Amino acid sequence: MGNYGRWGGMGWFGGLMMLLFMVALILLVVWAVRALFPTPRRDERGTALAVLQRRYAAGEISAAEYEQARRLLDGVAAQRHHGSS
Repeated sequence: MGNYGRWGGMGWFGGLMMLLFMVALILLVVWAVRALFPTPRRDERGTALAVLQRRYAAGEISAAEYEQARRLLDGVAAQRHHGSS
């Protein structure tokens, strides 16, 4: 029978096209899974506030530093909320 070699007789161009097709197929599957099962976005302020509270509870920052940072976070959240309206 025929001896088509490593790439099945299509040469390097066929191999490249097969590789591109496989990459596109994988990207399509990843996109479909992410579209069907979206991950909830975390509230950045809530996350930062939780870190701040944890650091204050652990004694890493003083009460004054905690209040200053909390006011800063409140200001950032207000600016984002007011700017998005």
